[in-house]
Amino acid sequence: MHRSRLAGFIIDCKTDDLERAAQFWSAALGYSLRPKSEENSPIYRCLETEDLGLHVEVQSVDHDSRVHLDIETDDIEAEVKRLEALGAKRIGTVHTWCVMEAPTGQRFCIVRPQNKNFAATAHEWK
Repeated sequence: MHRSRLAGFIIDCKTDDLERAAQFWSAALGYSLRPKSEENSPIYRCLETEDLGLHVEVQSVDHDSRVHLDIETDDIEAEVKRLEALGAKRIGTVHTWCVMEAPTGQRFCIVRPQNKNFAATAHEWK
């Protein structure tokens, strides 16, 4: 048995100016940026979206710009297997998360719990 839920959205930006991209998305969506000093990596800028119960990040990438979603889980391997049974395929592992592709071609990531309310809001799978 494990739990999972939608964690949030990542705005992948093929750019040499992550700060400018993050400022655009901050203004467009109406959420301020988390202070740079609180970021865990120089390739991410997070928006302050606690009230949504979702994280929204702007990420610097080498591939074409797109938006992808993250699914958070307390058991990455169990969630990957559940989604493979639904037709998704495993693309690869990056650090602690797994990149997957839906049967319809969209990429998404399976990540460790990101939100404080994960335990209270995640779906339980048997």
